Amino acid sequence: METLTTYENILTNLDNGILTIAINRESKLNALTLQTLQEIRNAVVLAQSNEAVKGIILTGSGTKAFAAGADISEFAHFTEDQATRMSADGHDVMNTIENSEKPVIAAVNGFALGGGCELAMCCHMRIASENAKFGQPEVNLGVPPGYGGTQRMIQLVGKGKAIELLLTADSIDANTALQLGLVNHVVPQEMLMAKCNEILSKIATKSPVAVGKVIKCVNDFFRPNVNGMQREIYEFGEAFVTEDFKEGTEAFLNKRKPNFSGK
Repeated sequence: METLTTYENILTNLDNGILTIAINRESKLNALTLQTLQEIRNAVVLAQSNEAVKGIILTGSGTKAFAAGADISEFAHFTEDQATRMSADGHDVMNTIENSEKPVIAAVNGFALGGGCELAMCCHMRIASENAKFGQPEVNLGVPPGYGGTQRMIQLVGKGKAIELLLTADSIDANTALQLGLVNHVVPQEMLMAKCNEILSKIATKSPVAVGKVIKCVNDFFRPNVNGMQREIYEFGEAFVTEDFKEGTEAFLNKRKPNFSGK
């Protein structure tokens, strides 16, 4: 196990190629301050250039909350310009996670509300404990979601259900989230991290080059003015000159397991 850069509001450790980032504000139900979001972003950015990192788990400390929204006391008196900048910075954090070429799983252990739900949705997958709760309650405060919630909720559950959840501010439990497609799996809380590790460990046996290219192609499906099919053609062709492709094909032809270098 390797401890990485020290932060004020998050804990990080690297074990067997999996980087765990835990929001460390348990007494505040891991509410997201502006600094906390930037620390998460920095950890994800650093992971991109760390060859030892094969996948990332993002979670919250304790058993009650993944992240119970943004820290309202921090922005209650913001001006319009400050609020706009806050939203733009939040979008940058969420986009950085979504665009990580290394898979990111949200381990949702309790409340994922507001900014916490948005943080979970920008991850590539979501695994929920049985006590997880999801919701976007921003309309109760007189604002829409500001960190991408109006867009990613639609992508994951469809327009009709998304607009119902966004307008009513209703929270949903883990099993409902599973039925809607908001989460990939629901497990007992004591199995949450093990399930995330199981998935990322399986992905770690695949070509890091191919994994990163798949993430790019899938993300491009949702980008305006971007042709995802053309992206796939480009990424497919580019992969043929990589060491991973050579190793993968040779391993297949020689009926052995591949040993990918990520190059």
